[in-house]
Amino acid sequence: MPSGIRIKRISDRIRQIVSVALQSEVDDPRLAGVFITDVNVDRELEYANIYFSSLEGHERAKEIRQALEHARGFLRFRLSQEIELRLMPKLRFFYDPTPEKADRIDTMLAKLRGDIVEDENGDGEQEDE
Repeated sequence: MPSGIRIKRISDRIRQIVSVALQSEVDDPRLAGVFITDVNVDRELEYANIYFSSLEGHERAKEIRQALEHARGFLRFRLSQEIELRLMPKLRFFYDPTPEKADRIDTMLAKLRGDIVEDENGDGEQEDE
């Protein structure tokens, strides 16, 4: 069983390779604006849970997940070329809402500070300084 440090290195390497592959090698328009937020590999190296987010938010999460699952075979092939493991972990994809939540919190804090002024429609506008 690999050590925690080795698991972390493998997770980081998988994240790096998948990110580069999505940007430059996978030619699927459904994956435009998608980024990998985290990768967790289990201790047995059986599964790699890949967390993704999108510039468009959670509205396209299902479509993006389907596109990632469609590209799963290619991604595992690319990983096997770059990482030397006896067995390549199975890839599982999950939507990560953290960037959206962080943006929402930043917007709320900006409203509290008075940096954003809401109009009658509830839309926030940046106040000029």
